[in-house]
Amino acid sequence: MPCILHIETSTAVCSVAISEDGQVIFNKEDFNGPSHAVSLGVFVDEALSFADSRAIMLDAVAVSCGPGSYTGLRIGVSMAKGICYGRNIPLIGIPTLEVLCVPILLYYDLPDDALICPMIDARRMEVYAAVYDRALNVKRVIGADIVDENSYLEFLNEHPVYFFGNGAAKCMEKISHPNAHFIDDISPLAKLMSPLAEKAFAKSEFKDVAYFEPFYLKEFVASMPKKLL
Repeated sequence: MPCILHIETSTAVCSVAISEDGQVIFNKEDFNGPSHAVSLGVFVDEALSFADSRAIMLDAVAVSCGPGSYTGLRIGVSMAKGICYGRNIPLIGIPTLEVLCVPILLYYDLPDDALICPMIDARRMEVYAAVYDRALNVKRVIGADIVDENSYLEFLNEHPVYFFGNGAAKCMEKISHPNAHFIDDISPLAKLMSPLAEKAFAKSEFKDVAYFEPFYLKEFVASMPKKLL
């Protein structure tokens, strides 16, 4: 299995990890942010020093690519690109909402027919969200949602749906369907990116380092309602 450096800066949390052979061998996290401009460089330097001092060769850099904080994503992707250029290794982009799903799928006992809905906070009653099944198949693509009592009814009427992420807490009063379940304290973290990054590496799903941009800065913003911008 490859050795991959993981960078996650899409929310107020800043984290960096290294995985090798499916195991996390280095991990740094700062939950006191947003302080990515300060913390990320320090964490990356420590991670690279850790790898170099042990003669560990990095095979790729994986970066969480949004949706999320404009500033955080820009800092994280810029750092990832710089490492890829400097070490001549490929870049992997992992959607932030999929990163959020990893601990739910690994550590929670969900019903077979459950759907999962990660949410990133936007503003007011707005979130960036998607809907997946337990195999991480997309049931509804990433969208900018204004949450009310009718949100996600097409899924809630048929399945138990689990909501989580920093956008989910403010939706609890609005989404009162009996099939709605909320899971607290789930953040996108670098150490959770390993399964997704290794899968992408095995399929050679690499990004063009010269032209890659975070999802928030390009495709996602172009598709958002103007009131969310």
